[in-house]
Amino acid sequence: MNLNNIKPAAGSTFSSKRIGRGQGSGKGGTSTKGHKGQKARAGYSQKIGFEGGQMPLQRRLPKFGFKNVNRKEYRGINLDTIQILIENKSITGDITREVMIENGLITKNELVKIMGRGELKSAVSISADKFTKSAEELIAKAGGKAITLIIITNERIYTNPQKYLEP
Repeated sequence: MNLNNIKPAAGSTFSSKRIGRGQGSGKGGTSTKGHKGQKARAGYSQKIGFEGGQMPLQRRLPKFGFKNVNRKEYRGINLDTIQILIENKSITGDITREVMIENGLITKNELVKIMGRGELKSAVSISADKFTKSAEELIAKAGGKAITLIIITNERIYTNPQKYLEP
């Protein structure tokens, strides 16, 4: 048996009758569309979800929930992930958005929220858009700083620059 001589099983395939080709086709007259009515006419197309005038299912079901159009989605990064990053890439000092982007933790348009799972062993300052209270406490306990950023005209700046500047 080769690919060039494979055939379907006998009786499993058949050619369909061509409709709208006159009486000799065996489907003459109404061309399998029945007598009159909207579906028998040329150019008929039904709206999606149309149920012949009956109230459609999507309108019969109750609506629920609320979707806030102003919601901001944050990418959550835990402290144990940051500790692994520090150990594997031997990062010291600051962990900024650029460092996170370079190491594949976030993409350039994502907002970042640092969360408090795990523990931080090294004193590093972390710049992010948000921090959980537990994360801030653990960062401070390790001797680092949690620097919160805000967005003004697509540029992230410190919320309180004087608080983070060295004396």
